[in-house]
Amino acid sequence: MASITPQVTGPGEIVGGVDTHRDTHTAAALDSAGRVLATEQFPATATGYVALLTWLGTFGTLMLVGIEGTGAYGAGLARYLHRQGVAMVEVDRPDRKTRRRQGKSDPVDAVAAARAALAQHRTGIPKQRDGHVEALRNLRVARRSAVDQRADTQRQIKALIVTAPEPLRDQLRGLTVRQLIVTCAAWRCERVHTGDPATAGRIALRVLAFRHQRLTAEITELDELIAPLIEQINPALLKLTGVGPDVAGQLLVTAGENAGRLRSEAAFAMLCGVTPLPASSGRTDRHRLNRGGDRQANCALHRIVLCRMRWDGRTRDYVARRTKDGLSKPEIMRCLKRYIAREVYRVLIPPATTSSDLQTAA
Repeated sequence: MASITPQVTGPGEIVGGVDTHRDTHTAAALDSAGRVLATEQFPATATGYVALLTWLGTFGTLMLVGIEGTGAYGAGLARYLHRQGVAMVEVDRPDRKTRRRQGKSDPVDAVAAARAALAQHRTGIPKQRDGHVEALRNLRVARRSAVDQRADTQRQIKALIVTAPEPLRDQLRGLTVRQLIVTCAAWRCERVHTGDPATAGRIALRVLAFRHQRLTAEITELDELIAPLIEQINPALLKLTGVGPDVAGQLLVTAGENAGRLRSEAAFAMLCGVTPLPASSGRTDRHRLNRGGDRQANCALHRIVLCRMRWDGRTRDYVARRTKDGLSKPEIMRCLKRYIAREVYRVLIPPATTSSDLQTAA
């Protein structure tokens, strides 16, 4: 496959590298031979982004910029460079062996980022963070936080009931979660008796029940915003069997606004951590489970598998056939996740879109 990043080979062409931090960005300029021209530090502000790009342009024709951390401290700089039409790649931080040998400082990391971009080693096209998918990611961050806090609140309620006095335990025993929340929220407690364990327990349960209801309202409000946004971004994704708004939102966030940066369905599967990794040696020929990738995307594919194994006829036939072949249920599920990743990729990135995006990037 042809490279989708410019080659820096001509005279007067340079490549830049940036090590990003919360308050400052350190930039390095390299010529086409990999020689360091200079390093400089700039503030991580809009004015600093302009100054950084202007500074790189003083050394020659800027062909490529390698940025470390475009999804965190480098997000603002990446947005600015994208608007200016500057080709850029995201680079991984140096491994520990390289750090031990070369040392660690901001200029050293900036030079390493520039050299990684020049050699196109462990680089990738960064996500664009200025569209609907970025808005979806922000809403999902708030929703996931509310879901986690509600689950913690529910566990705390049940833990308090376990250690509560017997009359209180007998009153709440056998209630469903919904009934438990409604019952505890309706209590009226006398604050003058807070020194009594039973009264203090009722007050604590009432406060936690109110918190549970408030978090539920937040989740419902966010769901009402997320579902139409997903329908606007990619309605075809919601038509797949087992794909709801929550799963579709995670897959869209994983792929990013510029999903065409994923060169193949195998790359998307690797990103989701569903590609088996070779683990062969000598006469042993086998593969092992991939524990890398985006684990939230892997979880989303896992939920699709669970849904299809229960409701989809084709999937159930496949499970029955592979079971007769001697495969275990976890092995069958890993195979299904790989197949579903291929299906999802074709919906996320139609062939025409993929080819046009690659031509634009080139």
